[in-house]
Amino acid sequence: MAASKKEEFKTEDVWLADIAKALSHPARIRILKILTEMNVCMCGDLVDLLPLSQSTVSQHLKELKRVGLIQGDIEGPKVCYCVNNKTLQKAKKELDKLFNQVCAC
Repeated sequence: MAASKKEEFKTEDVWLADIAKALSHPARIRILKILTEMNVCMCGDLVDLLPLSQSTVSQHLKELKRVGLIQGDIEGPKVCYCVNNKTLQKAKKELDKLFNQVCAC
């Protein structure tokens, strides 16, 4: 198995790549849009709004939460999710900076 070379890159580049990886599935993009529109959402609500099973939605939520794009609070037997605006703003700023550096548009 090949060894990871992440330590050879800048911390902010590794972080941004991790954010991009978390955003690399259309279901996760849709989840972020739903959470932004609703301001807060229960996992069951998301399952009703997406053409995915409960377990698949949970896996997508887990990935978005892992990178800090969303937060989840336990309310009894349910988990209530919301967008982490601080992380989203940081991601936007860093993506804007990246595209300004690499795009001649």
